[in-house]
Amino acid sequence: MPRINLKADNLNEINKTFAHTPLEEPIFLNSIPKSGSHLMRNIMRLFVPLEQHYKNSFIQYASMKADKAAWNPAKPTLSWGHLFFSDDGSILLHKTRKLLLVRDPYDWVLARARFFMSDEFEGNLDHLKTGHVTVEELLNMMIFGIHRKVPMMAEIYLHNGVAWMGTDAHILRFEDLLHHVKNLDDDAAEDFFRDLITDKLGIPLPDDWRERVREGSDRKHSGTARENLTNTKLDIPGELPDIQKKLVDFALPGIRDLMGYK
Repeated sequence: MPRINLKADNLNEINKTFAHTPLEEPIFLNSIPKSGSHLMRNIMRLFVPLEQHYKNSFIQYASMKADKAAWNPAKPTLSWGHLFFSDDGSILLHKTRKLLLVRDPYDWVLARARFFMSDEFEGNLDHLKTGHVTVEELLNMMIFGIHRKVPMMAEIYLHNGVAWMGTDAHILRFEDLLHHVKNLDDDAAEDFFRDLITDKLGIPLPDDWRERVREGSDRKHSGTARENLTNTKLDIPGELPDIQKKLVDFALPGIRDLMGYK
């Protein structure tokens, strides 16, 4: 099984410096892998009492039934993970507020490539870290998968993203979250976070919300932020090359339009 090696943060200690309103309903922060899950999670950790954080697991389908206590409406918690859509999940999360973070497929390919090539990821792709493949070859592997090693992105976007659309899960684009994090002093940011935190997740927006968002979104707390990944062997570009954009469109026709990116 792959191992992910991330440095511990001190957000739990920072959490204690804020006053909190206890959760009345469970909240699950879901995301397509490599779509900004640490950013969303770290922000929300500062809006919920520490004792209501579900710390047992980063929840995925394999652990879902073992972690069902996370969604007990009698003992609500804030939990997070990468959970694809399923019949069992729909039943277990029936009384849980659900947020699903998605990302532009073009940028997702780059983020996935950077992470897999970093020291923070240990698994069955270490042979690619020798530098014996080109950047273009690696990006194509991120799009079309690697036989018996890495699923193709169409499977991930279908099961972890598209299948949740049209349900009671609230869809949030990573790019929208990032924009308002970077422009916290704008009036639009307050509207955005009030809608997200209060209307969608049921948490009253405190007066010091900007301070919490600013602290939680500080990239020093994210082990998967681009600048915190170490020893990447390949120079992954900042924008997906045109031919790989066409390959994404071929592999997932209509996906960017469906998620509001086109």
